[in-house]
Amino acid sequence: MKGSRITGLEPGNTFKEALAYRQPQIGFWLSMGSSYCAEMCATASFDWLLIDGEHAPNDINSTLAQLQVVSAYRSHPVVRAVQGEPALIKQLLDIGAQTLLVPMVDTPEQAAHMVAATRYPPEGIRGVGAAVARASRWNGRSDYVHQANDEVCLLVQAETLTALDNLEAICAVDGVDGVFIGPADLAASMGYLGNPGHPDVQAAIDHAIQTIVASGKAAGTLTGSVDQAKRFLSLGATFVAVGLDISLLMQAVRQRSEEFDLSFDVSSEGNVY
Repeated sequence: MKGSRITGLEPGNTFKEALAYRQPQIGFWLSMGSSYCAEMCATASFDWLLIDGEHAPNDINSTLAQLQVVSAYRSHPVVRAVQGEPALIKQLLDIGAQTLLVPMVDTPEQAAHMVAATRYPPEGIRGVGAAVARASRWNGRSDYVHQANDEVCLLVQAETLTALDNLEAICAVDGVDGVFIGPADLAASMGYLGNPGHPDVQAAIDHAIQTIVASGKAAGTLTGSVDQAKRFLSLGATFVAVGLDISLLMQAVRQRSEEFDLSFDVSSEGNVY
């Protein structure tokens, strides 16, 4: 129909622009692997929603379905790849993900490799198949291949002691827009498996955020605590996820169960990744 448009696939990347201007972006984690749940959460108007391909039961098709439903709302979809593999990165970009979160980036060399994976030649190694891709509106955007490199927002996860040792060098990599501190894996790397709230881990996160901000890059992390989220924002973090769909669902379900004196296993509570 004349004058129609595809919401969420317009040129540019508003989330990337917000990070560049250091405008705080409050996000929420989607771990259900469900487009129905993703759309429900999109109605809450978070600035961004993380579609998790690393720890959630998602594949390329379920990720696509969530991108499609979220595109009708104001929340910007961020997709976490299962790992930093160029072939996987290419698929996610082709189905319309503009902003990617890549886990377990420990060195500047790995970060540079991820930058190359998200860029078309000659700046990178991304394969060209835009004519058959949702990202270009199936060639409806004739300029897509010439604009795509600038529209990609690359966020890398620093979540080990090795990554923290290399943090300044990772931040210095051109093409990395932001660095996300992964609390759970960092806690494990520091010897506090299952306890990301440990004071030593929280101190390391605080210091890492300050280092990232000082570098001029955007800092991000995830927490289920409102107080922690506010502290991270006060330190200069720009993109902070403030909860997970599964965690909030299970909290509500278990609370209702407890109200009727039913028993449940709480041994796994308290872990946030």
